[in-house]
Amino acid sequence: MVTSGLKRFTGNIVDVVGRRIFRGEVIVEDQRILSISEKDVTGDIFILPGFIDAHVHVESSMLIPSEFARVAVTHGTVATVSDPHEIANVLGIKGVEFMIANGKKVPFKFFFGAPSCVPATPFETAGAVFGLLETEQLLQNDEILYLSEMMNYPGVLFENAEVMGKLALARKYGKVVDGHAPGLKGEDAGKYAAAGITTDHECFTEEEALDKIKAGMKILLREGSAAKNFEALIPLIKTHPQYIMMCSDDKHPNDLVEGHINLLVKRALLMGYDLFDVLSSCSLNPVKHYNLPVGLLQQGDYADFILVNNLSDFIVLATYVNGEKVAENGETHIVSIKEELPNAFNAKKIEVEDLKLEFTNKNIRVQRALDGQLITDSFEAKPLVIDENIVSDTERDILKMLVMNRYQPTEPAISFINGFGLRHGAIASTVAHDSHNIIAVGTNDEDIAAAVNLLIDCKGGISLVAEKKHYLLPLPVAGIMSADDAWKVASDYLKIHLEAKNLGSSLSAPYMTMSFMALLVIPELKLSDKGLFDGKKFEFISIYAD
Repeated sequence: MVTSGLKRFTGNIVDVVGRRIFRGEVIVEDQRILSISEKDVTGDIFILPGFIDAHVHVESSMLIPSEFARVAVTHGTVATVSDPHEIANVLGIKGVEFMIANGKKVPFKFFFGAPSCVPATPFETAGAVFGLLETEQLLQNDEILYLSEMMNYPGVLFENAEVMGKLALARKYGKVVDGHAPGLKGEDAGKYAAAGITTDHECFTEEEALDKIKAGMKILLREGSAAKNFEALIPLIKTHPQYIMMCSDDKHPNDLVEGHINLLVKRALLMGYDLFDVLSSCSLNPVKHYNLPVGLLQQGDYADFILVNNLSDFIVLATYVNGEKVAENGETHIVSIKEELPNAFNAKKIEVEDLKLEFTNKNIRVQRALDGQLITDSFEAKPLVIDENIVSDTERDILKMLVMNRYQPTEPAISFINGFGLRHGAIASTVAHDSHNIIAVGTNDEDIAAAVNLLIDCKGGISLVAEKKHYLLPLPVAGIMSADDAWKVASDYLKIHLEAKNLGSSLSAPYMTMSFMALLVIPELKLSDKGLFDGKKFEFISIYAD
């Protein structure tokens, strides 16, 4: 219960630091915990530290930070370690500054990093380039807590001068470095960690994660809208609890409305993992690793905590940030913020003729999307040809895909993809990691062109065209976020997501999966606005097989 005057909370106190539960009273004065006392009190609620998402791209929620916060607090999240490299790829330093400024307008703790790879590779077109000068400018800022995920792991392994320079800058300013090295094991994992990189959220297997732990890295259990590594890695929370944190990485708005880190906590506990190990992974461990000013329910701490009904249902009854009640019984207390809509968009409309691909009597290379993963497979196939144009083959699920520069008028790059399962229509988006060019997948050239042109008209968003039906969710903030009410955006997104599923896609998140089909730093085969890219060889290859 809470009484007037000083804020007093009584019930079962979950002391994650001391690893014990006791009945007692928490007294809050202003923003901090004045005292915690063990006593016989009434009340059955449980009081515990608020949850922290240890790695997230807020932009992937399609919400600006203030709207993300409005939803997250209803699930007991009080803070995020947020990499703003999505908006940085579009708007540069001004984009990062927008995220920081907007996040500070609400009672929530956003901790932003300096993006290390803008663009992710030199093999694509982005809206900005971060060299050593831009990186140092950000790292000098006290609002920047760390160097964001170093995706250019080949650059680390081969000691690329600019990559090593950025790592040196992080050391200079005393800021930790996040990692991103999918599949890296053994000596390579050791060398990557020895460069000063401290975390990874891209492990596919327990074996890979153990190699990185051995090298001294922390491992993040990721469960986002597309990439899901929780099941593969959760055993580590028992064997190496001090090395584990939890994150969502990329979470679409409809999924965020359903739940956040609280769902992972409940899931882990239902699987029988230790309560304090689980709670430490989303509170104590990230606070210690990043030195975050987030309370851990200790005397003198900031009053960042949650009230839950019990330790099995884990229903969040209330969330407090700096002593302020920000959510109660699933309802947010954070008000919406009216914001400007910064953007960078200068693409030209396309014609159906722009999508024609000449037949050359050769097989084509096809990338295969994998549900729940960011990596892809690939194979070669005989193309379906109509009127000398290679077209989508819905019977074999070999669909035409394009990526097109959004920053200047150009022709689209075209390839083929398997795994989407669309039987009709086309889907398109300007959420396309990490440069956020236009990406589309479809069953016929006419619908692909129409879906792309819808996005060009509104300067960014997600779209769907099928049987003369048009669906559009505009994202006017950098072409990747909306400043509208979070629940409205989630509802609008869910409608277009379900329409994509109705077109035949068996993917759990068709738009999220599509958004990673242009992310060149994740193998095997991806498409950039400049052409088809082999993520293992790190070079362009022809769509036509040899």
